[in-house]
Amino acid sequence: MHIISYKRLREFNKQHGDSLVPLDTWYKIAKKANWQNLIDVHTVFPKAEAVGNFTVFNIKGNKYRLIVSIDYERQLIYIKHILTHAEYDKDKWKNDPYF
Repeated sequence: MHIISYKRLREFNKQHGDSLVPLDTWYKIAKKANWQNLIDVHTVFPKAEAVGNFTVFNIKGNKYRLIVSIDYERQLIYIKHILTHAEYDKDKWKNDPYF
């Protein structure tokens, strides 16, 4: 998978220093993946869930939420949002026009 963009992960880590290792681990796994659908994602990340047009990953024991759009055909992952669990619960990210 090609991931767009790692820069968002680095930016998030500047404010949430404890997110570096789990986000980097997710990145390394996803980059090597060849997922064809959400079922394939679940083989590695069983708690990932589809929410609207996005896939949501629990990061660092559900402390953070990584929200991505996955184009399985083109093997692309677009990082849309990285939020704390509290921010995620406010549902503001669902105003994204692609939701």
